[in-house]
Amino acid sequence: MRAVVIGASGGIGGALASRLAADERYEAVFGVSRSGRAPDGVTALQADITDLASLEAAAAAVGEPVDLCIVATGVLHDGFQPERSWRALDPEHLRRDFEINAMGPALAARAFLPLAPRQGRAVFAALSARVGSIGDNRLGGWHSYRASKAALNMILKTLSVELARTHPGMICVGLHPGTVDTALSEPFQKGVAPDKLFSTDHSAFCLLGVINGLKQSDSGFVFDWKGDRITE
Repeated sequence: MRAVVIGASGGIGGALASRLAADERYEAVFGVSRSGRAPDGVTALQADITDLASLEAAAAAVGEPVDLCIVATGVLHDGFQPERSWRALDPEHLRRDFEINAMGPALAARAFLPLAPRQGRAVFAALSARVGSIGDNRLGGWHSYRASKAALNMILKTLSVELARTHPGMICVGLHPGTVDTALSEPFQKGVAPDKLFSTDHSAFCLLGVINGLKQSDSGFVFDWKGDRITE
């Protein structure tokens, strides 16, 4: 089997790529990142998640087939703080979150899904978040991040419908990694119980376990690190 991790220079993406490279079932693992860096044992490729041409160039370098493609990119703060109120809504903040959290994985799907086998099991997964659940939103706030992840979840659902017709063995899902000790979550870790703050390696271990257990009927949905389906 062959795997691709997009966002392989990040905390979770790097841990996923490392674990896949150590898995003897995978003959090749490719790590795509804006910096062109990837963990040892992973073939590094450079691409920007928001630039289709660079993603397509990376996909061409990978070739086919690709049995597992994970999009492990995302943004939460980095210049903007999550909104506590609608009064803080900002067009640049909204645009940035949608571009990276929703448009980016959609472009990655366009570039890499042509490498998926037409027959047999294959998985396309993207890191989502529980706060992207419309039904589970009881606190409000975080408008840009919530909405961009909800948009991602709809993109994944729509992909799953089409792929069911063209790639009957394909599974397309979102994955919620929990609160992981990375730069993305660092400003928001206060108050998180120690047993609820995961290392990147533990998160990768859990997520790959979920991926390995997915069935065709799971396609189109979002699952947390325990394998529980998240409310839509």
